Amino acid sequence: MATRSRVVDAAGPLFVRDGYLETTMAGIARAAGVAVQTLYLSFGSKVAVLEAALGYGPEEPPAESVELLRAEPDGIVALGRYVAATVAVIERRHPLDVVLRAAAADPELAELLGRTRHAVLTQHAQAVDELAEKPGFTDRISLQRATDVIAALLSPETYGLLVVGQGWAPPDWAEWVCRHLAADLFPTVGAEPVPH
Repeated sequence: MATRSRVVDAAGPLFVRDGYLETTMAGIARAAGVAVQTLYLSFGSKVAVLEAALGYGPEEPPAESVELLRAEPDGIVALGRYVAATVAVIERRHPLDVVLRAAAADPELAELLGRTRHAVLTQHAQAVDELAEKPGFTDRISLQRATDVIAALLSPETYGLLVVGQGWAPPDWAEWVCRHLAADLFPTVGAEPVPH
């Protein structure tokens, strides 16, 4: 497990600095201080290393942010906590998400991109299921539409446009996301969530 962590810690910056195509298994092994054979035995492929660096690997624990929703009875507060937790993940993963999207012409990476998007949508759907149990949750849109809205506002692409591209501070982006999600998901409650 320590070897896998060392490899993931070493690989992330290499992928961001050099891009997916230019990053080699030998370079990752060198940066991690392991043999190339060990790298292949532990991961099997460069795609698997990138997937582990993104944090979408098979041993990834269930999303704690959805658990936050279940424990909080107030829908607006729960929404704010979910947004804050998700923003933290997006901030951490964004540089590698850019690498993945840039190299997605490769069929293996296109498949990884599809899996990562599916994993995120599944998490958002679970969040919507929890939020729908809270007082004041809207009956104006379907649960699928609510999931779509969360996925659009809390996406790496939206983060890239507003935070990276336009220079918004991440807390400002999180507040904007909260305000718009509250308007759609809890329209009659009236309070605005504050990301925690």
